[in-house]
Amino acid sequence: MSKDWWKQNAEGIPSIITALPGPKSVEMHANTCKYMRGLSGQVKLFPVCFDEGFGITLTDVDGNKYLDFSSGIYVTSLGHCHPKISEAISYWAKRLMNAHDFTTPVKEKLMEKMAGILPGKLNAIQLYSDGTSAVEAGIRAARAITGKHEFLSCFRDFHGKSMAAVSCAQMHRGDVHSYGPTRAPGFYMLPRPNPYRPTFAKPDGTIDTDRYISFYEEFILEATVGNVAAFVLEPVQGWGGSIFPPDDFFPKLRKFCDKRGILLMDDEVLAGMGRTGEWLTLNHWDVIPDIVTFGKSFGNGFPVTAMVVKEEYAEALDKISASSSYGGNPMACAAALASIEVIEEEDLLENATRVGKFIMKRLEQMKDRHPIIGDVKGKGMLLGIELVKDKATKEPFEQAGKLVYQKAFAKGLAWIPAGHILRMSPPIIMDEHYAGMGLDIIEDAIGEVEREFGYTR
Repeated sequence: MSKDWWKQNAEGIPSIITALPGPKSVEMHANTCKYMRGLSGQVKLFPVCFDEGFGITLTDVDGNKYLDFSSGIYVTSLGHCHPKISEAISYWAKRLMNAHDFTTPVKEKLMEKMAGILPGKLNAIQLYSDGTSAVEAGIRAARAITGKHEFLSCFRDFHGKSMAAVSCAQMHRGDVHSYGPTRAPGFYMLPRPNPYRPTFAKPDGTIDTDRYISFYEEFILEATVGNVAAFVLEPVQGWGGSIFPPDDFFPKLRKFCDKRGILLMDDEVLAGMGRTGEWLTLNHWDVIPDIVTFGKSFGNGFPVTAMVVKEEYAEALDKISASSSYGGNPMACAAALASIEVIEEEDLLENATRVGKFIMKRLEQMKDRHPIIGDVKGKGMLLGIELVKDKATKEPFEQAGKLVYQKAFAKGLAWIPAGHILRMSPPIIMDEHYAGMGLDIIEDAIGEVEREFGYTR
């Protein structure tokens, strides 16, 4: 199959033929919302009804075609309806849909493939159908491995929407109250390094990673009972706004955890499987976790996730009754196996790295041109633009974030808001031409918003 399979449907996008959202979208959304509740912020801001996806293109029910800069929120990283992945799922959908956790031929192949791409004997694997379940399993595994019960995690990380996963993350989010009324016992939150907004800084204003580590030492002594099983982190904060730590953070954290007998649990549900140009985002810093979770891009849209521990801890998975009803079904294994093969066959780790560098160069140029762009960030195809009211004060500009999101969407760019931080996760199959097209749309929208708020004429 040609690496350019997706281009047959990309020519001429975006193509907007109605006011947005279009009349059919408005009607269908209204009918759906008579019954469905709890929609995401991005849908509330732009309630379009999608009907088709192919490669980097999304088409709504009114026939409008969009350039995809979201990948279904980090999910369809290999393009919508990749022919090889769709065919693999279809084969098993017609042959064997579920056999609980019995071995199947496609599961055997997936296990071998995963063990081959993961570093450092990360080869004790269990499969699930959603990211939260994988994270919950990782937490149970950490308790079984260590015999300890406390967990550390970081401000603004996101790990899922059930009890332990929620307790590893920010629980109060504006008008969202379902995460309370309290954090589960034994779960503690700590600041993590944000180079643009450092909690601990050196006299010159640059971030001081060593002070974060020393604070973690003090926190364990003063705030816990000294029974910490694992430090649970995203390698890069996705929901928090594409926040990457400084390059020395994870190597230092690995040493910190080793010194104190704490497991390092790496939640790669959002960032893993090629999104940043590596199988594991932690590979960028040559750090191997003890436990890792995968999801989203892992099955390119099919619900399949994984929790993996080092070989030396494999017996822990037997202790926690790790299997699930849907995890590892043949369709899921086929989707994951085909996704990994596509990344290899189409050289997509290299593509994500190359195109990501192209995007970052453009973003740096945009930052110099625009008074409301305070910071830009990214590795590979996981990127963000932080909007501020003033570059000196760095005051977040959430109103501008919402308007830029809506204006760019109305121009035909399907993407992701995050308050004052605009998130971008284009499919990693995308080339520089279409990446540049998306950035042009974003810059036009930013310029319009700046004029509306009186920053430029």
